[in-house]
Amino acid sequence: MQTIRQDIKEKNFRPVYLIYGEEAFLRKSLKNQLKEAISGDDTMNCTCFEGKEVSVSELIGLAETLPFFAENRLLIIENSGLFKREADALADYLPSMPESTHMVFVESEIDKRGRLFKKVKELGHPAEAARQPESALKTWIAGILKASGIRVTESTLNVLLTYTGDDMYMIRTEVEKLISYLGERQVLTAEDIEAVCTPQIVGRIFDMITAMSMKNQKRALELYYDLLALKEPPMRILFLIARQYNQLMQVKELSEQGADQGTIAKKAGLQPFIAGKMKTRARDFTVEELRSNLSACVDMEEAVKTGRMADGLAVELLIVRFSQKNR
Repeated sequence: MQTIRQDIKEKNFRPVYLIYGEEAFLRKSLKNQLKEAISGDDTMNCTCFEGKEVSVSELIGLAETLPFFAENRLLIIENSGLFKREADALADYLPSMPESTHMVFVESEIDKRGRLFKKVKELGHPAEAARQPESALKTWIAGILKASGIRVTESTLNVLLTYTGDDMYMIRTEVEKLISYLGERQVLTAEDIEAVCTPQIVGRIFDMITAMSMKNQKRALELYYDLLALKEPPMRILFLIARQYNQLMQVKELSEQGADQGTIAKKAGLQPFIAGKMKTRARDFTVEELRSNLSACVDMEEAVKTGRMADGLAVELLIVRFSQKNR
């Protein structure tokens, strides 16, 4: 990402860029920065493509067209899937592309073994928009708040991240809500966050699992019905429940091996503050219980996929089963 920002600063653009990775907010931000720097408001010489139906021959044809009364022609290609399938014709073409043409690819997933990726790496720059570490997110949030004249402590930032997770779109939305809520006040508190922010879907799933582990069936079902009211599909809820049981099992096993929180976070692929919460919750289960619950989730998914049970009922029955006091 630093390379792209340096290219923009120096106005020295490479023939081709690839922006890829999980963090959608960063993908869009980097794409927009390049678009503004290369073509600005010039819509005549900037063409955008979206989806897997993009034609390589059309891309090459446009790339060969000289810009009209401008220095650059920009092609932005998003979610094409070209970096996960054969695109030899495009890889072969890039070295001969006119100097006035620039291509910017934006993809969530790629295959680094492909010829197209290797050619982009050779001729241009691939930038990974990865999920950001906790420290970077805190610095980013503090910077947004500071620009609005608002101070915040690290402990308060920890509270905010428990509500938002590490999704930067979610964080930005919640921070903007908080700025509006504070008005003239200059210090953000945990109470403000609790008053304004809505726990994300994953947070609700975690709360549901907490309720199930405490055998609070009523609360667990209330959270499930809340998720359904938010139009969350039952099968996605089931997937998230299974994923959290799997994460809890990893955290439990690492904890029993004597790993510290930082090591657990790294090996389980979790943010440190999430790993801490998981470690606390994992104490309510044995490894065998977690394996059993995970297996039950897999069995219920199979029952839904084979038509033996409706998806909404399947998840509800699992929640009832996991929160029974006699288990």
